[in-house]
Amino acid sequence: MLYRLIVALGMVMLLVSSLPIARAQNADFTIYLPLVTRPPAGGTTYHTGEGTYYNADGSGNCMFDPSPNDLMVAAMNQVDYANAALCGAFIEITGPKGTVTVRIVDRCPECPAGDVDMSPQAFAKIADLVAGRVPIRWRVVSPALPGPIVYRFKEGSNQWWTAVQVRNHRNPIAKFEYRRSNGQWQTVSRTEYNYFVATSGMGAGPYTFRVTDVYGNTLTDSGIPFLEGGSISGAAQFPPAP
Repeated sequence: MLYRLIVALGMVMLLVSSLPIARAQNADFTIYLPLVTRPPAGGTTYHTGEGTYYNADGSGNCMFDPSPNDLMVAAMNQVDYANAALCGAFIEITGPKGTVTVRIVDRCPECPAGDVDMSPQAFAKIADLVAGRVPIRWRVVSPALPGPIVYRFKEGSNQWWTAVQVRNHRNPIAKFEYRRSNGQWQTVSRTEYNYFVATSGMGAGPYTFRVTDVYGNTLTDSGIPFLEGGSISGAAQFPPAP
């Protein structure tokens, strides 16, 4: 019996010795910490909260056009909206009765972190409308999209104040840049209404734009003409998320 106890203790000590070690400063003992793994960025990170619905039409704080033929849309809570970082992104929402993929088109300033406010059509795919408010979990996804990304110039834009929005992007946008006349790339700040605004302008054009998604993929388009209030297609679409 004693022999078995000694062998068991030896195996425990061998296992503990293989764990990563963090040594406390100014102490004569060792603290053993468990190995912590974090999920990769992107679609495998789940958020939890509550799902609700409102009279969505595809427009909203993200400044997209109404989309009556595509009402799988939603408004993101203020925290996760993150200054329009999720505008145009696609998220997969799971509720009590099913799962739905929606595009983020609006902001819900009164919604707590984790909550998503959907169109009635989207909400109906995860719960009964009479429920009104249900527990959900959601994650960012990277669906296949027809066509390349699109650049839209805001009304009022000109060579001295230029606002550009990126549309039809498969993955969330992390950075927008344009190439200056000296050949250097200039990063443009994003506004809460989902336009990248160069307050001193980008010049008369045509432009070279570079767009980076949250996974580090970049798309570069040259020869983009200026078109106030209009949209210009790029040449490509982002690859699927890793």
